[in-house]
Amino acid sequence: MDHKSLIQSHIEDSIAVKQQLLPILLPSIESAGKLLVESLKQNGLLYFCGNGGSSCDASHIAAELVVRYKSGNERKAIPALALNSDQAVLTACSNDYGYEYVFQRQVQAFGKQADVFVGLTTSGNSQNIILAVEEARKIGMKVVLFLGGDGGKLKGKGDVEIIVPSKITARIQECHILIGHILCSIIEKELFGLD
Repeated sequence: MDHKSLIQSHIEDSIAVKQQLLPILLPSIESAGKLLVESLKQNGLLYFCGNGGSSCDASHIAAELVVRYKSGNERKAIPALALNSDQAVLTACSNDYGYEYVFQRQVQAFGKQADVFVGLTTSGNSQNIILAVEEARKIGMKVVLFLGGDGGKLKGKGDVEIIVPSKITARIQECHILIGHILCSIIEKELFGLD
């Protein structure tokens, strides 16, 4: 089996989407970085969440902040939490209320005005993210959204929206994790002076 053309196509497609990020999303990424840093300076907590692959990205970004982003960067832990990580809460809420409320209930329980809700959804149409955004707004939290395609139903609902210019889920997720890493780097630089 020869898969060279398939492999080449995937890599070239990924590069093409990433090349569009700089001119299109530079201001949004920078704004998100400033918003997250400001929250942390006010002792805020960063809440990340997503579904499926986006839940893995949310957990990944939160872990980079709590532990460290770059090897060798010794610093204090940064308060970040992935709302998709607690199986007991996810299954209890899904069973008792419905899966669409799994993030909303947690934002309601823990969210404070100085906190930031960061939702990752490639389609922008995940009902559980939509309800969590609405709950965050009631509390007065800021909202950062990692989206894709046309932004879906969540377009216009965030303080900062980072909409990856692709309709292909894999390409969007690849960009979301890149953007998450960039935000981790901004936070480490601004709060701790680390490169």
